[in-house]
Amino acid sequence: MSISMYSASVPVFTTMLGNLDHLLDKALADAQARKYDPIVLAQYRLAPDMLPFTRQILIACDAAKLCAARLAGVEAPRFDDVETTLPELKERIRKTLDFLATLTPAQIDGSEDKEITFAVGREGTRTMKGEAYLKHWATANVYFHVTTAYAILRHNGVTLGKTDYLLGHQAAA
Repeated sequence: MSISMYSASVPVFTTMLGNLDHLLDKALADAQARKYDPIVLAQYRLAPDMLPFTRQILIACDAAKLCAARLAGVEAPRFDDVETTLPELKERIRKTLDFLATLTPAQIDGSEDKEITFAVGREGTRTMKGEAYLKHWATANVYFHVTTAYAILRHNGVTLGKTDYLLGHQAAA
């Protein structure tokens, strides 16, 4: 059996966002154990010209939900991007996971050749076939922003390892 568009999207995004939620749990526990305000993590960035931790979470969630919605041909829920705390970011992940759970293989499978047009930057757009969009744009964006969030937490001393990144949601269960 060949791989399906659904199996290459929704379960992958669900796993990565579940792992991201686990990373936030570890960050909250670290802040409590070391007695600091976790808001410093939410605002942290690794370089002056990069987006802060909060935006890494928001973009990872948006990349996953928008990809799945576009492939399925449904409207993605709109979120207001007002989250500023780690608990609020965890809620954003939960809302994204809840949306992903509503999508079925029948909605997404067969979207390999579907034309997907999406915003790039502030004013541009790009059009790709569904399979290329999934494999070379959306999935890469989810991984990039989850990895960057992981790196920010590690840089700030949160005790994380490869297992947290790869299997975090399973390790917490």
